Amino acid sequence: MNDMYPSGLLPIGALAERCGLSVSAIRYYEEVGLIPAAMRKASGHRVYGSDAQEVLTLIRHCRDFGFSIEDTRALVSLAASEERGCAEARDIAQVHLDAVRAKLAELQALQTSLARFVKSCGEQCIGGPAPKCSILKDISLADPAPAVRGGCCT
Repeated sequence: MNDMYPSGLLPIGALAERCGLSVSAIRYYEEVGLIPAAMRKASGHRVYGSDAQEVLTLIRHCRDFGFSIEDTRALVSLAASEERGCAEARDIAQVHLDAVRAKLAELQALQTSLARFVKSCGEQCIGGPAPKCSILKDISLADPAPAVRGGCCT
């Protein structure tokens, strides 16, 4: 079945399915200005031109790679501009890569500490009372990295 309207416009549900996004994600991307406002049918339902699928697929992939909304906005803008150079896209990706590498280093340090805690428990106190568990003592004495200290939202 062809879900394209005779005028070549796609309803939001069909577009969402083609792009691998939810309808609410498309509405959000429209709300924050990543995509232009949809055209509306007389009934008020959103419909999109054929170019929306390509842009939304790029947005989905940017978000899958962890780019922020602002970085995604910049990359979408670059994809639509013949006048701008690809070095701008590289620079955005490089900054993101640096951040990912820093986060990986933090996670590796966290993994090392947690593995040490678990090993210590297995060797020293497994089966004993919880208040005497070496994991609880090690955690209370440890100084987590600044980025880890505040949890996921710092």
